[in-house]
Amino acid sequence: MEMQRLPVEVITYILSFLPIADRKEASLVNHTWYFAAQDSLRQENILYNIPATSSSLATIESLARRRVSCVSLTSLDSSTVSRDVIQAVSCHLGPHLQSLCLRGSSLTETSFMHLLLACPCLSSLDLSGCNSLFMSGTLLSKPETIGQAQRALTNLQELNLASLRYLSDLSFNRLTGCAPRLARLSLARCHLTFGFDPYRGSSNYNSSALLSFRNLLRFLKERASSFRALDLSGTSITSPAMRSLVQVEGLCLQELVLQNCRDLSNEAISLLCTHQPHLTALDLTGCSELSDQAALAVSAGLRALQSLCLGKLQRLTDRGFLGIAELRSLQRLDLSECSLVSGSELVKVCSAPELRPNLASLSFAFCCLLRDSSVLSLARSLSPSLRVLDLSSCVSITNVSIQAIASHLPRLTVLRLAWCKELTDWGLLGIEERNHHRENLEQDPKVLSDSASNESRKQHRASLQALEQLQELDLMACSKLTDCSITKVIRFPALRRLSLSLLPELTDASLVAVARGCQSLERLSMSHCGKLTDKGFIEAASSLRRLQHLVISGCSQLTGQTLEAISRECRQLKSLDVSMCHGISMADIALFQAQLPLQTCVQSRFVGGADLSFTL
Repeated sequence: MEMQRLPVEVITYILSFLPIADRKEASLVNHTWYFAAQDSLRQENILYNIPATSSSLATIESLARRRVSCVSLTSLDSSTVSRDVIQAVSCHLGPHLQSLCLRGSSLTETSFMHLLLACPCLSSLDLSGCNSLFMSGTLLSKPETIGQAQRALTNLQELNLASLRYLSDLSFNRLTGCAPRLARLSLARCHLTFGFDPYRGSSNYNSSALLSFRNLLRFLKERASSFRALDLSGTSITSPAMRSLVQVEGLCLQELVLQNCRDLSNEAISLLCTHQPHLTALDLTGCSELSDQAALAVSAGLRALQSLCLGKLQRLTDRGFLGIAELRSLQRLDLSECSLVSGSELVKVCSAPELRPNLASLSFAFCCLLRDSSVLSLARSLSPSLRVLDLSSCVSITNVSIQAIASHLPRLTVLRLAWCKELTDWGLLGIEERNHHRENLEQDPKVLSDSASNESRKQHRASLQALEQLQELDLMACSKLTDCSITKVIRFPALRRLSLSLLPELTDASLVAVARGCQSLERLSMSHCGKLTDKGFIEAASSLRRLQHLVISGCSQLTGQTLEAISRECRQLKSLDVSMCHGISMADIALFQAQLPLQTCVQSRFVGGADLSFTL
């Protein structure tokens, strides 16, 4: 049976197994496939970004026919264009919207209420950085608007109020009072007061001048039975305040984010683990006073934990992971920028099959004590489960690590190795050279291919190409890499993001090979690759049809011919960075702007002595 004669439901099911980029391509086959692809995308709640421009009006009508449910509106202000966009969204998308993001917008209260009342099915609302809404303090001050907002927000479960400098107890109470089912709240980087009590025993928490922890505590006590997630990142929460929060009667948090809360102590984390044992996600990144004691308390008290972020804890050592075997449900572990962590304790735990967690994501970024031996052991142990591995700036790892990863982690989808400067072509190719030949081979790259059959000089291992499921690869500043390896192993059909910036030896051969071997690329960064020329982009552009973001800053040999090739072939491009490309003139940029869609952004710095930015 021909595919186009299948029912839409069947085609939708088949397309659901494809990556999003492939589904977009499949939607161009015919009308049946188009609607099937849209159904498939809608089922995954894809977020659509809509800028406040006149060109968005037609797009909004198109999205309405697909019954899109998740939208982010950007660059909203008090202009006529913004009002037209809000009107169009309200009319065409509002009845179906479940998630609405207005992050950083400067819309008026009138426009906000008009938009809000048109969205009766909202379950998620993001007002982070919308300071203009709260500056006057009159939002939802009228009884009739409160009644309307209550009907619109009756199903709201998630509210983001991060980075609101004018948020007060009064406006907080008005807004949350309209959302009886609210279960997730972010007050990250808000000016919460913890030590000062403005009410002096009064129970009327309606200050229009400040946002108090006492009022937040009142809110949590009222909603304790249904409240599940809280983000207080970047606030000055103290240990006494943490004690009061975690001991709220009936409160059973599942997720808690406390990034950069620098006043928290080990004792406060111990209290948290004692009174909130059902947490599944905890983020303590940047809580600089915490040490091994806090990590041990987490391992002992939070047995249901699935995601743990301990990045930037400069006092944390390997001793903090002596009890990590207790976290049997752990799937994500972030230890980035923990400069005293070598991973030795994690290796011991993972080496025992009955103890190791099923980690799917692991980050040791900027952990300078990490060694090849630890990477090798972890790769062997986590082979069945690991999908994301970040070893950026682990400056001590060598080819041994990359070959261990290629041999034991074939299911990886994300691999970050930026600034791992000891990696060489040998490692990516899966070849281990003998020490007495190392110097000569590195000096003459041609020997690398000429000696491919000489078994006395090397031993074959798995090459990077064994990672067939890779979707993201970062090799930025791995400065010893050359065309010898890049042209041979960077061939990943599913790869969507690739960074090869700061690789000075790369030439057009690598660019063309990457373009032909990774035709699903959506983001490509090759900045400061000084040997790239127009010829390479003219040849490669036709294979980069899905490219949306391209960074080629500092590629000094490029001229307007490169822009011409990109504008002709890469019609889906959304952003382009040509900073410090001295061969690209203002006239070239103007022509490029005229040839590509309105969403494209071109950055050109140091052109004619000026630092300029252009948005189409």
